[in-house]
Amino acid sequence: MKGFKNVVYMSLAIGMLFYSIPQLNFRDIGSLPMIFSMVWIAMALLVIAAHLHQILGVDEEKRQELSRIKRMKKWQMEQLVQGRRKMLQFRK
Repeated sequence: MKGFKNVVYMSLAIGMLFYSIPQLNFRDIGSLPMIFSMVWIAMALLVIAAHLHQILGVDEEKRQELSRIKRMKKWQMEQLVQGRRKMLQFRK
């Protein structure tokens, strides 16, 4: 469901981009309408890139790697605590 939502939103953003390009002003270099057009296109491309990033699952791989690292640190901490317990029991 989550991936489907990203595909729909990305498709809408692409549709808005294709619809707006012929209507944006690119004639007068340095004018406010041209600056607005360039910023609008940059924002639309940023939205499309964000949805594509989610669809490709790049964050999922990073999340899995971080989860693996956290499990390893937890295991190491448990080993350290168990080792100290053994040392305390040995001293008694």
